[in-house]
Amino acid sequence: MDTISLVARAGNRILNLVVSLFVVVVLSYSGYALWDTYNVYRGAFLSNDLLQYRPSGQLGEDNPTLEELMAINDDVLGWIVIDDTHIDYPIVRGQDDMEYVNKDIYGEFSLSGAIFLASQNEKDFSDRYNLIYGHHMDNGAMFGDIMEFLDERYFDKHRTGTLYLPDTTYKIELWACISTDAYDDNVFTVSNKRTESEIASFVDYVKENAIHIHDDMDVTASDKMVAMSTCVDAATNGRAIMVGRIVS
Repeated sequence: MDTISLVARAGNRILNLVVSLFVVVVLSYSGYALWDTYNVYRGAFLSNDLLQYRPSGQLGEDNPTLEELMAINDDVLGWIVIDDTHIDYPIVRGQDDMEYVNKDIYGEFSLSGAIFLASQNEKDFSDRYNLIYGHHMDNGAMFGDIMEFLDERYFDKHRTGTLYLPDTTYKIELWACISTDAYDDNVFTVSNKRTESEIASFVDYVKENAIHIHDDMDVTASDKMVAMSTCVDAATNGRAIMVGRIVS
């Protein structure tokens, strides 16, 4: 009986040790996961080092700080700000539309990626239709605030932004919000040869499919368009898109 008791006690100690080790491993992993998530979200906002390059040109003025940033990464082409939101970032353009999905503007790996122009668009925003991508971050970083525009009250209160390029500054007038999927050719077909009639078709599509639209804006095919796209977590391949026009 003494032998059985000793074996039982030894077995209990081993079991307790295994359970304790398991708990330590789970807590350690959970702690690391929280720390890693915190760093991902914190890294999605601009660092002070990057903010020093934030342009400040008025409408039509150039932005020399962008040229300094372009000297660090020649994929940088501009900076976008949507007033009273967290959208305040430099814009890059990669060789394709996957390059900056998980890479920051310094070329380093980053789960939050960068704000990037579609690779088929011209870097100077001379195309009739310009498409910009950004990750949806739950803390509002990157293009996370695009999701806020699905709320009509938020949409009504946020109507303007600024597009800074090295040699000029444009105003952005936000026009409409669309909820669609990643396979919507009307939104995601980008061509620097898009004709005025094709833009007219796009304008009609937005008018027919927007969940919110500013009816007081007379948007036509002669306007230069910009669309900002991000993912919708609640829907597989869902996308939220803000559409605006670029005003010189």
